[in-house]
Amino acid sequence: MTVRSVLAALLCACVLAPPAHADAETVEIELSGRLVQADVHRPDAPARAAVVVAHGFMRTRATMTGHAQALARHGLLAIAPDLPSLTDSRDNGRALGELVARIRSGGFGVPVERVVLVGFSAGGLAALLAAASPGVVGYVGLDAFDRPGGVGREAARKLAVPAVLVHGTPSFCNAYGISAPWSTALPVLLEERVVEGASHCDFEWPTDRACTIFCGATDPGRQRVVRETLLSAVERFLARDRARAPSPSQRVNAQSQSKLTGRM
Repeated sequence: MTVRSVLAALLCACVLAPPAHADAETVEIELSGRLVQADVHRPDAPARAAVVVAHGFMRTRATMTGHAQALARHGLLAIAPDLPSLTDSRDNGRALGELVARIRSGGFGVPVERVVLVGFSAGGLAALLAAASPGVVGYVGLDAFDRPGGVGREAARKLAVPAVLVHGTPSFCNAYGISAPWSTALPVLLEERVVEGASHCDFEWPTDRACTIFCGATDPGRQRVVRETLLSAVERFLARDRARAPSPSQRVNAQSQSKLTGRM
């Protein structure tokens, strides 16, 4: 694959995004040294965990609004930020890592310890690069993109948390499946879901006409598969994390034992 073909696949998403939905709380935050906006979708009850959803190349946080709203309806604090860099995935990965730390420190209200990272297209690469951050309990890639040098593949090899990949078959707009090596590189890949016939636009929510002109029409059935797989993945990550965490009685017993042996 040539660099030109990769860039062309990225540029197909160079379109204006719809405005953010009014029910989100939009905040201005500093990530990677730059001020960006983020839409915060809060659940009705105290959040069980948090999910960060990252948009694709030349898109905005608004194209992740549907995913964020659906996650919030399931009791999760969902945050969709604008990524600070246009082309630097490592910089965007650092920004997402800073956002995770802010969530865990109570920057959006009560501290939320567990965070899942979700990313679409180039946002999938940025989210993967941030997925080793403290507090991250899972990663979901939505038709994710990698760079020709394989920076994402290298990050995938080192990732200790579980991951789920959801993608279409190789096509022009996902750079002909350039992130395919991630599936064998990830140490804890819970699921790889191939959505047959999906266009690149099926993986963001909402999309727009400019995307579908370049990358193909969306389909409600395919979109439903993407959404259900995403929600299922988040629930699986949280269930695994709960299963690993010691119960309150176990923590008390461990503290008591530490006192008896002088290991406090």
